[in-house]
Amino acid sequence: MTRRIFILLAAVTIATAAAGQTRRMGVTALSENMMRAMPDYESALETQSLMGTVVEIVGEQGYWRQVVTPEPYTAWCTDLGLVEMSQKDLDQYMAAPKYICTAHHSGVYASQSRQAARLSDLSMGCLVRVAYTAGKNPKPSVKSKWAEVVLPDGRKGWTPLEDLAEFEKWASRQSLTQDHIISTATQFEGTPYLWGGASSKGLDCSGLVRLTFFMNGYLLPRNASQQINYGREIVMEANHAITPEKGDAFRDEMTRRIKHLQKGDLVFFGTPDTFLKKGKITHVGLYIGDGKIIHASHKVRINSLIPGEADYYENSHKLVAARRFISYQGKGLIPILQSPAYCDGNL
Repeated sequence: MTRRIFILLAAVTIATAAAGQTRRMGVTALSENMMRAMPDYESALETQSLMGTVVEIVGEQGYWRQVVTPEPYTAWCTDLGLVEMSQKDLDQYMAAPKYICTAHHSGVYASQSRQAARLSDLSMGCLVRVAYTAGKNPKPSVKSKWAEVVLPDGRKGWTPLEDLAEFEKWASRQSLTQDHIISTATQFEGTPYLWGGASSKGLDCSGLVRLTFFMNGYLLPRNASQQINYGREIVMEANHAITPEKGDAFRDEMTRRIKHLQKGDLVFFGTPDTFLKKGKITHVGLYIGDGKIIHASHKVRINSLIPGEADYYENSHKLVAARRFISYQGKGLIPILQSPAYCDGNL
């Protein structure tokens, strides 16, 4: 989120409070809610909000709603992508036990069959409420390896139990380790690149990073330009841009530049002026060791940062910075269960 948007959002919040208005809240109703820069289908896709995510509604234009997501990120979506809730309904929603979809793709069906009418699709990271049996001792409704779930709009349906995990238990088991991060990221290999994509159906570079951390129980800011401001800085032994030339000198320079990297580190790419604090961060990837990264570029793929390697990444010379989040406990990295957007707390 840019400084300008922060200022605008703060002004909206202050104006709302001054007018005595209550905050408008909603829950993402689609597996991936398309969040656009402006209230127009032709406007650029900024990001995606996954089903079950609580958002604040801060603007309205026709059937478009301007919302703030937990990252935080401000963008526009249509009203059918949200279920607006009163504070009472939201409190009940937040307190309700939930499942998280752990499969890349799944669905909610009218009955316990993939051939039944589909009520909704699901993707990795989507949240749905647990449906319970009736009676004095209600239990989660499960039949023949299918779980009954409640969609954000209140409809009930069935999802294969193997595609779900109990959200709080799942989140409490997650930990940021090198192996966990790399294992999750490599599951997305081959996923198409999508500008603004933040789901298992399509990813941009920072969307891959954020979803990887999300599926390990932690929240990161949405964009690479935000992510670089957090974590533990890794010395790159470089304060200048290099040109993509052939030869041993270029290879030696790149080898020196990455020698302090560890598996799971975020690596950032930019322009020559980035070193002068004038250029932009243009790309981010995850370091997986042996001079290689996994990143979303054309598609999610693994490339080498070392010139001469068969899978050499053609923009490796733009590597400018790295950050470490493994064993990091500072700002910008939030356990999901400590976020008021995902646990029963005050939003």
